Amino acid sequence: MRKIPPLNSLKSFEAAARQGSFNGAADELCVSVSAISHQIKQLEAYVGVDLFSRKNRNIELTDAGIKYYPVLREAFDLLAYGTEKLLKPQDSKTLTIQLYSTIAIRWLIPKLPDFQRRYPEINVRLHTSHEDVDFSHSDVDACIKIGSAREADLDYSYLFTSELFPVCSPGYLQKFPAQLTIDNLKDASLLQVHPSKHDWLFWLKNAKLENVDPDSGLQFDSYDHALSTALQGFGIAIGMQPYLQTELASGMLIEPFPELRCSHLYSWYFVCRKEKSHFKKIKVFQSWLIKQIEESADLSRLRK
Repeated sequence: MRKIPPLNSLKSFEAAARQGSFNGAADELCVSVSAISHQIKQLEAYVGVDLFSRKNRNIELTDAGIKYYPVLREAFDLLAYGTEKLLKPQDSKTLTIQLYSTIAIRWLIPKLPDFQRRYPEINVRLHTSHEDVDFSHSDVDACIKIGSAREADLDYSYLFTSELFPVCSPGYLQKFPAQLTIDNLKDASLLQVHPSKHDWLFWLKNAKLENVDPDSGLQFDSYDHALSTALQGFGIAIGMQPYLQTELASGMLIEPFPELRCSHLYSWYFVCRKEKSHFKKIKVFQSWLIKQIEESADLSRLRK
């Protein structure tokens, strides 16, 4: 016989742990704060351990609570998904992917017609953001992100590791009387992507340049804006795959220091919650995505 605590107590604990407060849980569940407190005390009595430490008006998960919360979160997520699938079966065909706007515009979107042709039963919905997904507060199915595989409750599928390198238009080089060199890079207008400002810093450190300030020029909120500005001849942007295949191939952008390419500090991953990693729509998209990378001459060599 299954030993399961009262459902209302479990719901109250999961909501409080996710919201970080009894007040947030009360608002979410449309009950009073005292009702949340009572339900959690009932659950603690049932399991025989404290799940929260209460300090004045603040709460923190105990070691037992930290272990218990992911189990309940996964259980409620599966219940919600199963109910949604039962009530709205058409929604199960929709796959919501979050990714940065630049990789969406410059790489993924042109390839999506191939996915739709191969898998017409799956509807892909793209959500672009400069921020990474918070899976505990989002209904996104999966994401494509650059970073590290550090969260234990997420499933990471390695895609590739980009190389970093400066790029500019041929016309911008003509603004230098002799030629652009490492020594006079400090006099150039560097185009900075402020959410990814570590990219310029990492490349400069790898090139052993200490007298160049990457924040001295124009700053943008996305790679796409910085690269578009470089195309217009207004400065030098830091580039990385897969953002620049078209421009480099056509000569619209050039790489002034090809010998100084360096591997990015972080890698690209396809990420979803572990409990959703077996879902057919996610596995199909994951396999298709990796195949696209393996068939790309520019990216396949970066799958180290």
